[in-house]
Amino acid sequence: MTVLLDSIDVQLLHELQRDADRSNVELARLVGLSPAATLHRVKRLKQSGVVTGIVARLDAAAAGFALQVYVAVTLQRHDDSSHRRFADAVRAMPEVISADWVTGETDAMLTVVAREIAELQRLLVRLSTRGGAARVMTLLRLEEMKSASPLPLEPTA
Repeated sequence: MTVLLDSIDVQLLHELQRDADRSNVELARLVGLSPAATLHRVKRLKQSGVVTGIVARLDAAAAGFALQVYVAVTLQRHDDSSHRRFADAVRAMPEVISADWVTGETDAMLTVVAREIAELQRLLVRLSTRGGAARVMTLLRLEEMKSASPLPLEPTA
């Protein structure tokens, strides 16, 4: 369900996407509301599901993960049980930092981090043996071209 957003909501969301570490008082100053009104709006945006969490973005290489890899997976079987098995296996692997079901030639696209090749190899084997992957294609991430960007929001109300 789409949540109706006014111009203040959009401003708040833009500022939170740029830097969610700001104090509520600073956020209020930036959008021209009182701190109480700002806090109320942020709470409403969280409760509505527009804001799903506020986290720190880390530099994987600086944190010791020299390898960042995209992994395209095609499952052996395409039934509910196989999908659940694969999803459960992926959720149990902390090296998989994001995973999505996709359409096209593959079934799932994963983002994986590893400290070294041997660690990556072990993960790829686990995807096949525990996850039921029939085909696994890896793409080594060389360099960030564009970081995760704020959503291009516009008021809907």
